[in-house]
Amino acid sequence: NLIKVKSRSWRKTRFFRLNDDCKTMWQQTSKTFKRDSGFLAKKQKYISSVNIQSLNQTKSWIYSCMRKADKNSDNKMTLKELKHFLRQINIEVSDSYAEMLFQKCDTSMSGTLEGSEIKLFYDLLTYRKEVDMIYAKYAHTNGQMSSGDLLNFLQYEQREPVSLEYVQNLIEKYEVDETAKQNKYMSKDGFLMYLNHEECSIFNPAHKGIYQDMRQPLNHYFISSSHNTYLMGDQLKGASSTEAYIKALTKSCRCVELDCWDGANGEPVIYHGHTLTSKVLFKDVIKALKEYAFKVTLWILKTLCVWGFFVYPVILSLENHCSVEQQKIMAYHLTSILGSALLTHPLGDQMPNTFPGPEELKGRFLIKGKRLNKLDAAFNNNTTEDVDSVSEEDEAAEVKEAEQKPKDKSSKKIKLAKELSDLVIYCKSVHFSTFEHSRDNHSFYEMASFKESKAMNLAENSATAFIHHNMDKLSRIYPAGSRTDSSNYNPVPLWNSGCQIVALNFQTPCKEMDLNQARFLPNGKCGYILKPEFQRDPASQFDPKNLSVGPWLQKKTLHLTIISAQQLPKINKDKQTSIVDPLVRVEIYGVPADNASKQTHHIDNNGFNPTWNTNFQFTVHVPELALVRFVVEDYDAASHNDLVGLYTLPFTSMQNGYRHVPLLTKRGSLIPSAGLFVHIMALDAE
Repeated sequence: NLIKVKSRSWRKTRFFRLNDDCKTMWQQTSKTFKRDSGFLAKKQKYISSVNIQSLNQTKSWIYSCMRKADKNSDNKMTLKELKHFLRQINIEVSDSYAEMLFQKCDTSMSGTLEGSEIKLFYDLLTYRKEVDMIYAKYAHTNGQMSSGDLLNFLQYEQREPVSLEYVQNLIEKYEVDETAKQNKYMSKDGFLMYLNHEECSIFNPAHKGIYQDMRQPLNHYFISSSHNTYLMGDQLKGASSTEAYIKALTKSCRCVELDCWDGANGEPVIYHGHTLTSKVLFKDVIKALKEYAFKVTLWILKTLCVWGFFVYPVILSLENHCSVEQQKIMAYHLTSILGSALLTHPLGDQMPNTFPGPEELKGRFLIKGKRLNKLDAAFNNNTTEDVDSVSEEDEAAEVKEAEQKPKDKSSKKIKLAKELSDLVIYCKSVHFSTFEHSRDNHSFYEMASFKESKAMNLAENSATAFIHHNMDKLSRIYPAGSRTDSSNYNPVPLWNSGCQIVALNFQTPCKEMDLNQARFLPNGKCGYILKPEFQRDPASQFDPKNLSVGPWLQKKTLHLTIISAQQLPKINKDKQTSIVDPLVRVEIYGVPADNASKQTHHIDNNGFNPTWNTNFQFTVHVPELALVRFVVEDYDAASHNDLVGLYTLPFTSMQNGYRHVPLLTKRGSLIPSAGLFVHIMALDAE
């Protein structure tokens, strides 16, 4: 039971139930739209046969809209109510077309639709001409698809190297007609069921789990990383919260940032220093990280509708502004709260010369920060002073420089407690000078943080050298301090240069975060993606700007047809007559030669089932670094187009053939029932 509140005096109890899809709510209401029993029995086959989340949502949504359109609750639909219903489901039609549709369904000529007439109306409304055409092309056995016909479709059209046994399992799983199932046929209803399920999604289901080698050195992976993770909003007055860390972790983040300052009562706090952002206790953040970093709960999986293998290491990037006394408190909280999950010694009994892999570091926390001595001290019992000074030439120093220009280098020093220093194992922060200096003077575990402008300059002018630097060491990139609105930079050029820890403001929904979520969509959403071989091989001379012949050059021609869309959401829900005029834009992000964008024409007044049948062709030179982004917008000639939905994924994770593309909101939530229907063919270019 929930309380609906309209004012201080108006409060009513409403009963809600969470539906089986764990995404949508059902509300008990006195209005019940009468449905034809034969029609309902037919549709119940779907429910009893297989999991039909998307189709069941469609039916529920349409009937919900029908109930709303039935103004007088007489379980009948007049022509006026029909028009109101069409507007609710995002279709604007002329009066003459609405009248024609109404008369076609009003077989009793009673002036209203009821019972079987509503079934006819539903069938006309949900008819998919494009699916009928595909089915007819391959259904060569008495008008139906035999196992052999379906095998032909999968092998030729979908380019899937499957067996007859696999096809028969599909029929068993998705066919809704028992007679067809016994004859090993797939009916049109079963075929539509298959097209709407995971096997026919644009995202390759083989990439949904962990499929990459997770025993390579840590620096051989792109690592999903967050900047100023504690913030829920902007950098000046936004709230700091443990919830922000939990949200980032559930979005596959494996490197979080903690800006640590002296707090009251001897307890360190985390906030954006010298601003009006709120503060959160350091120990509370560590407790939240301990609880959620490696925990996949039913709530996360079902409520947020994500899958994820949150088992690989989490890096805690410390920006340390604390006094020595409170640094010791930080070290105490880290060791006492994280316990054995905190890595406090290099793996093995000898000084390593390279990183361990994510598999070896499973379930462990790594501290990134300053260290008083070399890592060798962990093996030879070298002693250091309990307190010493270290350089502060990193992001913390940049913040300080913005406040006041230091007159001498001594003001760039901070005191560092040995207890905290000793917790830094594989991620020791050092100052970057040049690639040559790093190669000659820094060990593999010594890493630099680059501000956005410096990193972009290196990626633009010294990409090959940057790539080779990242073959040996980790690099962290962070947004410019001027991004007080928590906006983000484009991460793609940094990934092209092999940078692993490309930190973004996770709290800000934007194109850059879409690209980040797409980069880490495959491989179980575990937050680690193995870099291409040409970014790991010391002999490689890969340059993203100058694509000479090499293993990176796997040129593809992408033939893409935007066929149709289904059940696009209304943008202006407050205005009943508002109908979207959708267009679709396809964008490619990767090396400079691959960046491209093309879009369809817009379709007037139809968000329910618009059809484009628009063909695009793209040339992709380095598919292993390319991302493909689908954007659906509501066209507006007078102002900015509004976002309807989007979806982004790696080029190498796309499936060929006829595929459905799910659509997400700008914050990454799935839009139930909405999607694109496309045809994809990625072929080797001549």
